[in-house]
Amino acid sequence: MATLSHTGVSYTVFCLLGIPGLEDQHMWISIPFFISYVITLLGNSLLVCIILTKRSLHEPMYLFLCMLAGADVVLSTCTVPQALAIFWFRAGEISLGRCITQVFFLSSTFMCESGILLVMAFDRYIAICYPLRYTTILTRTLIGKIGVIIFLRTHCTISPMIFLLKRLTFCRNNILPHTFCEHIGLAKYACDDIHVNIWYGFFVLMSTVILDIVLIFVSYALILHAVFHIPSQDARHKALTTCGSHVCVIVLFYGPGIFSVLTQRFGRHIPLHVHILLANVSMLAPPMLNPIIYGVKTKQIREQVVYVLFPKQK
Repeated sequence: MATLSHTGVSYTVFCLLGIPGLEDQHMWISIPFFISYVITLLGNSLLVCIILTKRSLHEPMYLFLCMLAGADVVLSTCTVPQALAIFWFRAGEISLGRCITQVFFLSSTFMCESGILLVMAFDRYIAICYPLRYTTILTRTLIGKIGVIIFLRTHCTISPMIFLLKRLTFCRNNILPHTFCEHIGLAKYACDDIHVNIWYGFFVLMSTVILDIVLIFVSYALILHAVFHIPSQDARHKALTTCGSHVCVIVLFYGPGIFSVLTQRFGRHIPLHVHILLANVSMLAPPMLNPIIYGVKTKQIREQVVYVLFPKQK
């Protein structure tokens, strides 16, 4: 590998290109980005306000949903404003410090959301399999402890990744063909050996997100086993309906991300701009659609939204 002594260059400022190959379309591409960001901010902020201000919604499921909505706002804010600055003003210049900070917040927020979705699956499992003990098991104290555990898990796993990035010297290039900074995308421009970064990134993925997916699958396997042993058909339908919103959000959160990773790994013939667009969709779609899904499928939230937006019609 090339070393710093060979080049005499150590980049501290990088340039994000946006979506390479579609530079002349950036203004048009910015329109769905901007609309989705506005919907994300309004939808999730409304969701948080309603849940926090309405005592009837101070239940475990809604408190976890409030956490998810807050994380959605952070996830979108980590990426969309930077992308819009590139599309509108060609302001792609970013310092190494800001780039690494973006990696930290992006990775940690994504991991937090994964942990929250796992806890929400556990919540549905308790609600369906142990309905009489639901409120005694999922107390506010336990919910607070779960929030702290998710926070600690995230920061204990992401902090070493950031340390591994900061130890690198970047001498290969300072042009990043993306709308945001991400771990390996930045590390591959280092002139140092990045095998530790690659393997640690793989370890983090397997020990958190992949483990979360497996545990969510197990939770829903147990839920389905319990549901199909309920003698009443109406009770079965009601139990499955309560899980509908969460299942939609799970598919929406993990689906685009998994598809994006698979195309990067196996779709070598796919143009670079398609990879970048897929990566952005995986960051844009879930935060925008989550509040819509819960607003449509959850009667209590839907009623509160109607009351807030159209008070005279209540």
